[in-house]
Amino acid sequence: MIVLHPVLEIYPADDFDLWPIAEIEQFGFLPLSGELSPAEVGTAVMRIAGCNDIDPDGDRPPRPPDALGSFLHGLLTFDDLFAAGGLRVTDESTGVVFLPGCCDGLEDWRDWHTFVDEGGLLGFGHDPVSPVTERFGHAVRLTVNAEQNDSPVIELSVTELRRLLAGAERDLAEFLALAADWARRYLPDHYGPVTAALARVLDLPTPATPS
Repeated sequence: MIVLHPVLEIYPADDFDLWPIAEIEQFGFLPLSGELSPAEVGTAVMRIAGCNDIDPDGDRPPRPPDALGSFLHGLLTFDDLFAAGGLRVTDESTGVVFLPGCCDGLEDWRDWHTFVDEGGLLGFGHDPVSPVTERFGHAVRLTVNAEQNDSPVIELSVTELRRLLAGAERDLAEFLALAADWARRYLPDHYGPVTAALARVLDLPTPATPS
């Protein structure tokens, strides 16, 4: 059985105290779905904000002086947002796992749809491995490391990959709805902008604001 999950690359968070977060494995991947606990959603929001926690260029406003406003500044002011991660594919019958590469970001997950429709080759980075997807007619091959001659591969049909991508979109939409509820509780003063920013980074419509 082959499964696909949208995942966020997670790093340890030393002394983070702006909101509750979950204990996480060092340098692991957090699958995003509607099944996450509030602390896990907090971890995901922390990581996405952290990916964009740099000083914006141009004519954007300066960082706010408070710790929360400063940490969220990049997330709320950048036009193009980044979230380290992507789509993880696992062949449970063989144990082969196709992971996002160094140049992969969750904001580009819809590139998989373009790949399925148009074929060709889709690469995800080069360090420390080079994950690559290729389409051959109605078949798709996912190579874990294109730099390795005997690299493990996952093979599946185009039809199956389309089904898996539809499931990934549902997972992301359910996570976004969960994150909107989380932001309303933990970031009430920033709820609207944070929710809209998360929707942009996931390339999904912003959830409707409850009356």
